[in-house]
Amino acid sequence: MQYKCYFGDIHNHCNASYGHGDLEDALENAKLQLDFVSITGHSSWPDIPDTTPELESVIDYHKRGFSKLEKRWANFVQLIKSYNRGGRFVAFPSYEVHSLTEGDYTIYFKDNLKKMFKPKSIAELQKIVLEERRRGGKAFIVPHHIGYKKGFRGINWDTYNEHASPLIEIVSMHGCSESDNAAFPYLHTMGPRNGKNTMQTGLSMGYHFGVIGSTDHHSAHPGSNGYGRVAVWAEELTESAIWSALENRRCYAVTGDRIIFNYSVNDAAMGEIIPFVKQREHKISLTAGDTVDYVELLKNNTVVKRYSFPFNSHDTGGKGRLKGKLFIEVGWGEYGIKHKWNIKIRVDGGHILDVEPRFHGRDTVDPKINFEGNYRFSEWERSGDEVRLITETWGNPTTLTNANQGICLEIDCSPKTKIVMDINHKIFSTDISKLLECSDSFYLDKFLSAAVHVNRFVLENEYKKELTYTDYDNGKREDFYYVRVKQYNGQWAYSSPIWVRGLE
Repeated sequence: MQYKCYFGDIHNHCNASYGHGDLEDALENAKLQLDFVSITGHSSWPDIPDTTPELESVIDYHKRGFSKLEKRWANFVQLIKSYNRGGRFVAFPSYEVHSLTEGDYTIYFKDNLKKMFKPKSIAELQKIVLEERRRGGKAFIVPHHIGYKKGFRGINWDTYNEHASPLIEIVSMHGCSESDNAAFPYLHTMGPRNGKNTMQTGLSMGYHFGVIGSTDHHSAHPGSNGYGRVAVWAEELTESAIWSALENRRCYAVTGDRIIFNYSVNDAAMGEIIPFVKQREHKISLTAGDTVDYVELLKNNTVVKRYSFPFNSHDTGGKGRLKGKLFIEVGWGEYGIKHKWNIKIRVDGGHILDVEPRFHGRDTVDPKINFEGNYRFSEWERSGDEVRLITETWGNPTTLTNANQGICLEIDCSPKTKIVMDINHKIFSTDISKLLECSDSFYLDKFLSAAVHVNRFVLENEYKKELTYTDYDNGKREDFYYVRVKQYNGQWAYSSPIWVRGLE
């Protein structure tokens, strides 16, 4: 069966419960850069802490959000469902329950949506989901921000149920919980990452699950770049096909960039469990969003093969045609000062093959923080070999936090091809021959003004890789394998595992 790769965000928030920006803002923002989305409301917290002077405002804030979603639930579901456009965009609702002792879970029911289930415990929620599936319904729950310590809203692996939860969320605004030393540490107000609360811990305990990324964004901007997304391999872009891919673990986590990534063992896809075989043929097919730094294959949480791709000067093969990716980003300037952008990008002497927007929302780790202004401010369109982009930026809040807006073009060109940018009625240009050597930048005015960065032109052989590896095992136990990919720009992808049964 032929599958296509689609990108989405199935755990994110707006002001339907607690958060910012209208539900319509969230759905319209999702359409800018995602193929599918689930907008999530906050529903309940069965073991919410007792009210104390220190926690009174936090608890009240949550309870108001739960009540708000309860009153709006029917309209919430109806509006999200109305955005479904088979073959173009898929949208479905979700809601989440908090738990100090068991960890937070996002809840997905495909059809049973007349009311929200508000369980007294995660164990009760698991029973509800399994009963729905026993009756032939579609339902699953996903633990998220699993990396917090047990008892502090991190996952409780002792009570996790892989039949109710075929997926876990390992990347979001909270950080990455793939392993104890994964990129993107937990820096949220809720605390640090705990080494026993990682994906690798769950795999070592013998659980079977697929992995996803989601933004867990609270400002009506699903897919806000760099905070987590899920990619699925599905037959088509319909709700049923997306659900099938998720339920069967035919999916993987990315931090942001559209890394198209296929991994198989003896032709078995991500998420599959195959019978014992001594010889395991691994295939990795990769079309990344930037130059690939390295690819690692892990067996039972240990790296068994690493493919490194040191950066070298370009060999363009003379003056012929080139194919590659060009990422253009705008922003900078003083933090807190809004800058409006009206941009036209034209490729002279080349052709645009594909466009990947990389937009940010109003990103914050604390949903109680409010922003002035609106939450829907970006749009883009392509016309032949020209792209128009309208957006806003406010400067970067820290030197480690990228709040810029950008768009990545895959183009067919030559070294003489010119990139012409009309930015707020000022003309800037550069050419591919320069960008093959290094990036270029432009300022809209004097020192500390907003700026434009045209990244180095990345040739196709830098972001496309076909890799193979053969592994042997005697089958003393069940083995699991997964792959992680790192780009030079710091973006990552993590495959769902593949399991090979043992002989015993």
